[in-house]
This record gives sequence, structure tokens and C-alpha cells, in this order.
Amino acid sequence: MKAFDYTRAETPAAAATAASRAPGAKFIAGGTNLLDLMKLEIETPERLIDVNGLDLDTLAATDDGGLRIGALVRNTDLAADARIRRDYPLLARALLAGASGQLRNRATTAGNLLQRTRCPYFYDTAQPCNKRLPGSGCGALEGYSRQLAVIGGSRDCIATHPSDMAVAMRALDAEVETVAADGGIRRLALDDLYLAPGTTPHRETALAAGELITAVVLPPPVGGRQLYRKVRDRASYAFALVSVAAIVQDDGRGCVAVGGVAHRPWRRAEADAELPRGARAVSARLFDGATPTDDNRFKLALAERTIAAVLAEAQEARA
Repeated sequence: MKAFDYTRAETPAAAATAASRAPGAKFIAGGTNLLDLMKLEIETPERLIDVNGLDLDTLAATDDGGLRIGALVRNTDLAADARIRRDYPLLARALLAGASGQLRNRATTAGNLLQRTRCPYFYDTAQPCNKRLPGSGCGALEGYSRQLAVIGGSRDCIATHPSDMAVAMRALDAEVETVAADGGIRRLALDDLYLAPGTTPHRETALAAGELITAVVLPPPVGGRQLYRKVRDRASYAFALVSVAAIVQDDGRGCVAVGGVAHRPWRRAEADAELPRGARAVSARLFDGATPTDDNRFKLALAERTIAAVLAEAQEARA
């Protein structure tokens, strides 16, 4: 691990200002992903800005009946909160499907959204990776790509986003609240947070230099049957090959977001509209334009079957 400076931020605005003045600076809270990357020298920040002392670790109701989740709320606490379990059970289920209890005790809401890909070529510094070293190439395109994206990728990157929580947040229409170095506050839809890889896969989010996530805001509860199903190579402590977050109302309408298949949680409005017609119609819309490799083509069928299983479970719950 390379040497770095360390400071503690007193306010969110001060944290953003400090980060904007130190190129390559990183915020640290739980550190469950960042510290691993620093040990491998994939991340080499010259300065770490500790945000754990900021007052961003609470949940509060919003004026419209939704819920504002502080960026530093730990995954364990979020999954266990009575309001989450009652009104947004999809989110609790997704959180409990991720990582281990020890990691959930440290991992934060914002950190979970911002965790980096688990593509093996990103982690292996002997391999080319445009996300790790822009312009070096993408080893996965001609290499082993079983875990990687079937849609949304490019000729420069087919990495997937690893978060379970983000898939549930996308189904719930979450928004991200941030503060910038000049003190400006903005809110953006979760779908707008993640950038398509294109020719610049190292630019993963729409956050400006120094911009700090302060909260995730959920809209008022929508009810319905909220389900999360994760398919992985082993029963625990593994990232999704495919995951499905679904909200299904009594009339069969709702939404579906899929994880493990793209650079961000994958959801399309035209696929949501097909929900009453079943998994095959939903999948056809979701994966229109997919470009799988020979290694991961199976994900298309797996996603359709997983969506079918989730819809069947929703139907059983309604009966």
C-alpha cells in the first residue's frame, strides 16, 4: 500500500472542499472495498478523507411520506430498521443477500452504491483493464467473461456493478442526494448516477470531483409484493450471476430491475410495461440489444427463468 495523507472532515461541505483540492483524494467510511483496492495498489489515493464523524447515519421520514437514508447508515442497521422491513422489504432482502454479517456491519449506504466492479481483469494488475488503466485494453473481451455484462457494455469494458442494494434501490426509484465543493446540493435519480462505459469506463459515476453523497431518498411506499432473488455460484458470500428485484401489484403491474448483467442495475420502462404478460415478454424488452459473449450467454436464459420464478412467487403470495 502506498503512503497517503489522512484527514477527518467536520462537515459534508468541508469534506467535499477538501477532496476537490486534492486530486485523487478518496472519501473513506467503512472502507470494505477501498482498503482492499489500496492494498492491491489499484487505488492509490494521496489523501483519505474520513467522513465517519459526519452526522449522516440516521433515517428520517420525508415530507411526502418517503424515507431519507443517511449516507453513513450501515447496511446491517438499514436492513434491520422497522420502517425498511415494513415499507421497503425488497431493500432489506437485497441487503441481507449481500456479503457477510461482518461486512454489513461496516459497509455504508453510499459506499455500497459506489463499490467498484469485481471483474477479475480489474483486480489482476498483470492484465489489461481500461477501467483500472485507461487505454490499456479490456482483457475480458477476449478472455474469461462468465461473470460479466451481457448488455450496456462497450468495446472498452464489459464489467458489471456488484451491488445487491443498488438493484433494490433502482426498483424502488431511489434518488441520491449530494453536496459539492461549493456547497451546492443536488439530487439525481439512481439511474443517472452510473455512467455507461463507452470509451471512458474509468469514469463510473456522474459525481463531480469532490462531490459527496450525503443521503439516498426513497419515495413513499408503493406496497405490492416486493421480492428479491439472487442466483450465484455458491450459497453465500458470492456476487450475483443474476439477481432480480421486483415489485408486483394486485393488477399484475409493477417493475423489475436486474443485477449482475450490466454496469448498473438494469431496468427499462418498456420492460416494466410487459410485466402482466410474463417473464418472456419482460426479458425480451429488458435485453433487447444484448451482446453476450460465449461465456455468459447463459445469463439471458437465467435472467428469464429468475424473473419467472419471482413472478410465480408473487402470484402465490397473492393467492
